[in-house]
Amino acid sequence: MTQVTSSTSSLKPTQAGQRYVDCFANLAAKNEGAFIPFVAIGDPNAEQSLKIIKTLIDAGADALELGIPFSDPSADGITIQEAAKRALASGVNTDVCIDILKQVREYAPQIPMGLLLYGNLVFARGIEKFYQDMGEAGVDSVLIADLPLRESLPFRKAALAANVAPIFIAPPNASEDSLKEVASFSHGYTYILSRAGVTGVDMPVTDENEDDNKSSSAKQLVASLKQYRAAPGVIGFGISQPSQVKDALNTGAAGAISGSAVVKIIENNLHDEQAMLSTLSDFVIAMKAATLP
Repeated sequence: MTQVTSSTSSLKPTQAGQRYVDCFANLAAKNEGAFIPFVAIGDPNAEQSLKIIKTLIDAGADALELGIPFSDPSADGITIQEAAKRALASGVNTDVCIDILKQVREYAPQIPMGLLLYGNLVFARGIEKFYQDMGEAGVDSVLIADLPLRESLPFRKAALAANVAPIFIAPPNASEDSLKEVASFSHGYTYILSRAGVTGVDMPVTDENEDDNKSSSAKQLVASLKQYRAAPGVIGFGISQPSQVKDALNTGAAGAISGSAVVKIIENNLHDEQAMLSTLSDFVIAMKAATLP
């Protein structure tokens, strides 16, 4: 991909989540789903992190989900916890992340770019300033993993004022009232959990019917959210191979997110950057291929 030099201010979408709207519409016209990889910004350091994110884009990622490293990532399993530790140990903080985000936006003006993070990072900067800074950096959406719906109003208001889409999670045990709120509050896309628990690809299977139950639960969630006119559903947690991408799309979801499997490639190749980037590229190409008709 050719580096672009337009200023981020000229690349702002017309409304919160507009890049997602355009992305999902373009994919639907081709009968494709979205593949969205996750990495922690700054893992293992700022310089390599930018190379990693560019590699994901060049390999065909339809959108990006990026984490700002935090010392207590309560919704994440050990793989992503270790990624956050590596980034923090290398001196990465929110300001460094913003600089990387701006460079990513310059590199890929149209790709939807979302953040997944924790509320303390927002509070530390100030709610309004946080969203203003992220909007100016070219961020399209923010999902705060530990933000309850009932406490979300000031965050939603600040997000929309900064032209940033607030994203909320639809868990498998959500009540219909909660799903209605998720559908109402989320812009751009809706994050659907394939299962309860923390992130990771190494969850033990305790029931031979577990996969069928997960698929049935996800289908019900997708159907309910569509009924409530939610933004397109994207399924995350435990997606580490192409067959699981296909399963996610077969529920009626618009896309699939893979996090721990991507981050594990970084972890396994910390001392060989060329192998890391090559393996990441191959992984994204294979996962994206699973979204094709």
